[in-house]
Amino acid sequence: MDSIPVQIANVLKSVGVQAVYGDAREIEGTTVVPVAVVGYGFGGGGGEESGSGGGGGGYVWPVGAYVGDSLGVRFQPNPVALLVVGIPFVWVTGKALARVVRALKK
Repeated sequence: MDSIPVQIANVLKSVGVQAVYGDAREIEGTTVVPVAVVGYGFGGGGGEESGSGGGGGGYVWPVGAYVGDSLGVRFQPNPVALLVVGIPFVWVTGKALARVVRALKK
């Protein structure tokens, strides 16, 4: 029987963008390579008198795809992912800029 770190390493080999989306695809002469952020975590615990347990979870966030065709290779972002990142970024930047302007007025 493999140790727990070896078992986790074997599981992590199958987790990733390729596991979610598969290999690059060719669609009507255009090669598409998906790009995603993949995160996962594991935990566990145990006691002498009580039981033990463990668990894990993960997520995949599609960021976009690299597209290769007669025009060359370019990144095509996922518009939903851009909004998810962009809206909080613009809000935080606006709040920070407002504080800087307020501090400069004093």
